[in-house]
Amino acid sequence: MARTNWRIAGDYFETCNCDYLCPCIYTNMQAHPTHNTCIAALAMRVNDGIFADIDLNGVTFIIAISVEGPMETGNWTVGLIIDEKASDAQVDAVSKICSGDVGGPMELAAALVGNFAGIERANIEINKQAMSFSVAAGALFENAAVGMANADDPNVPIFIDNTAHPANKRLALATGTKSHMHVFGIEWDDDEGGHNGHFAPFEWASA
Repeated sequence: MARTNWRIAGDYFETCNCDYLCPCIYTNMQAHPTHNTCIAALAMRVNDGIFADIDLNGVTFIIAISVEGPMETGNWTVGLIIDEKASDAQVDAVSKICSGDVGGPMELAAALVGNFAGIERANIEINKQAMSFSVAAGALFENAAVGMANADDPNVPIFIDNTAHPANKRLALATGTKSHMHVFGIEWDDDEGGHNGHFAPFEWASA
């Protein structure tokens, strides 16, 4: 059976509970997380997207991840928070894209998932400035981070390049100022800051 043609492009924002800089990034997921368990949230805002004939423009979603030990060992717990304004058809499309069943970057990650924890709906709000971002999804999740400015221009972040990250090979570096997650059996509260963050444009497609 031929795969469904789809494409989504937009903005990605992430914090994880590792201390800055997350060792998973520069060891290709081989390192132990800073606190032994990796908790991460990848917020995705689709600015331009289609799945077959389903318009995905404006859809936002968050991929919540929890992993014991190095990420390369697998057995990830993964859940999706999808904006409550998305239609049922859009929710179905996003879930298929994130499962990896229809190709794209998440196809490679699918082999590492041991537990799909389900889908929750919430009002997702994303606020992006040149050097900072914040994401909120009701009582389920919120985070905020500030980009690490380079030495020449305080309005341009430091980047790490040629990574194996599914969102983008080139990621802006940031430090989280807060992160809270209470969903899919994941409990994470950090108001101290100093944890890892990234942001970047993303573009995913079926082929």
